Amino acid sequence: MTKSVSKSIKTPKEVEREFDILRVLLGMTIALCIAFLIILLISKDPLGALKSFVIGPLSTLRRMGNVVEAMTPLLFTGVAVCFIFSANQTNMAVEGGFLLGALGATIGATVFHLPPVIHPLVCLLLGGLFGAFACYVPALLYVKFNSKPVVSSLMMNYICMYIALGIINHVIRDPGAGFPASYTFDETAQLARVLKGTHVHAGIFVGLVVVLVGYLYLYRSRKGYEIRMVGKNVNFAAYSGMPVNKVLMNSQLIGGFLAGMGGAVEVLGMYTRFQYQGLTGHGFDGILVGIIAGYNPAIVPLAALFLGYIRVGADVMSRMNDIPIELVSIIQSIIIVLVVAERFLYKQKHRKLVEVAHKELAREEVAANE
Repeated sequence: MTKSVSKSIKTPKEVEREFDILRVLLGMTIALCIAFLIILLISKDPLGALKSFVIGPLSTLRRMGNVVEAMTPLLFTGVAVCFIFSANQTNMAVEGGFLLGALGATIGATVFHLPPVIHPLVCLLLGGLFGAFACYVPALLYVKFNSKPVVSSLMMNYICMYIALGIINHVIRDPGAGFPASYTFDETAQLARVLKGTHVHAGIFVGLVVVLVGYLYLYRSRKGYEIRMVGKNVNFAAYSGMPVNKVLMNSQLIGGFLAGMGGAVEVLGMYTRFQYQGLTGHGFDGILVGIIAGYNPAIVPLAALFLGYIRVGADVMSRMNDIPIELVSIIQSIIIVLVVAERFLYKQKHRKLVEVAHKELAREEVAANE
């Protein structure tokens, strides 16, 4: 009887996990409800707008492909954020790392001439190394000089942007393109399309592999445990003998490498030449995906799919109805505010933890009396 009672009692860790999931789901629900309310208030055809928003992404194969295309780069930046933020480092250079990764892949796809399978692999490696550099600089400044990573990484994004645009516009620009862009990529470097009638490319499979490996590394390996422990309590990690600075640097390098791979995959899969004119926003979107996923790589695909879905839905709605696409920004902002608010549902969680503690004490008293 005691064993059955103990099994029915949840541990504090399980309660924490349940409320973390509930906070995310409730935040997403509230955000969508507010979005629907806005549509009802300002649209001349609210039912049609709601239908376009909810059903639009599933109405044609092309639009379903758009959802997958939108989520593909977020798999990389989302997992990158999981590594970086699990170490409790607010390194925002994922955005710059993504753009530098696209630059690295562009150099590999235009300068090198390699066989079909080897060529994209080399481009992805170059993109990853370029992205790792973007996150390495703010991490090094923090470890060596205690510089605030949120400030240095935001500045690093602009450095990455102007480096990328400078190289594209003055070193490998194609004068015959008619607009600021690189030379066209070799066909051997481009990622193959996997769904006819869409732009879905092989990068989606690379992204899913990154998600799997990222989860196994972060939650099933000693190195990943060190990253999470440093993020939760750096003093305890140092007291336990963990090389804190080395762990911090590794987490930032891995995150930057994955962000750079994301930039490489995006540019090789969606375009035939580098044609960005500024920061793409994929890194910042990755932060939102990481927050929704609770910095768990296993949840990143669902979070990326959700964000891709509402973006395609908002795009369909803006083209077919009278609702602006900026509605997505409202949804994103509300989700972030509610998910990162530690006090949201705090009283309910505290009440549940107290209840669990009382049940545990009662179980121990019953066991002692027996």
